[in-house]
Amino acid sequence: MNKVVLEAKNVSKHFTDGKTTVEVIRGLDLKVEEGQFVSIVGSSGSGKSTLLHVLGGLECPTEGMVFLNGQRFDNLGESERGFQRNLHLGFVYQFHHLLPEFTALENVAMPLMLRDGTSYKKVKEQAEYLLDRVGLSHRLTHKPGELSGGERQRVAMARALVAKPAVMLADEPTGNLDRKTAVKIFELLSDLRNEFNMAMLIVTHDEALAQSADKILHMQDGVWVNE
Repeated sequence: MNKVVLEAKNVSKHFTDGKTTVEVIRGLDLKVEEGQFVSIVGSSGSGKSTLLHVLGGLECPTEGMVFLNGQRFDNLGESERGFQRNLHLGFVYQFHHLLPEFTALENVAMPLMLRDGTSYKKVKEQAEYLLDRVGLSHRLTHKPGELSGGERQRVAMARALVAKPAVMLADEPTGNLDRKTAVKIFELLSDLRNEFNMAMLIVTHDEALAQSADKILHMQDGVWVNE
């Protein structure tokens, strides 16, 4: 059995608005093993993105526990959770969230630049390598506004991978792209997953992307359902 790199135990997330409590995810269990590709599918509002945020330490669960590399993750303080996130997790979003004032190279290098003791030479080399792997070695000095949608998404992928994470979390990584570009992004994700031996947990509406996963989980109204 492979090492479990990300685990949720009985995780729930509730939001309160005045006197109303909304249960977004309810009592979910999940295990993601080293190198495994897991896809989560479900309709809008089913709780997929909220679960991804909880697993990635961007939000704390209302109930339950999250483990990263076997260590309890959800109960850490904000700064320590951010530190662990930087070390072990990579994020790719549908709308990439690149910093518009920085170049592609600077955006990709940012996660490593936030670490203490990492030389700029090493950071630059790693960022350049990843941008070359995603086919953007000719766009290093371009800012996001000068890149196409597919190019911006590839920069976001390179940024997510620059720290060689144990797990990549992706929220609709191909959802804002045309079909041809989406296929290229998916093929690139698969290649990089194998190269880095990382796990991938992807929320998607893309049936072709979902079906290629090692495990497919279906979510409805905040719980797993059988399809």
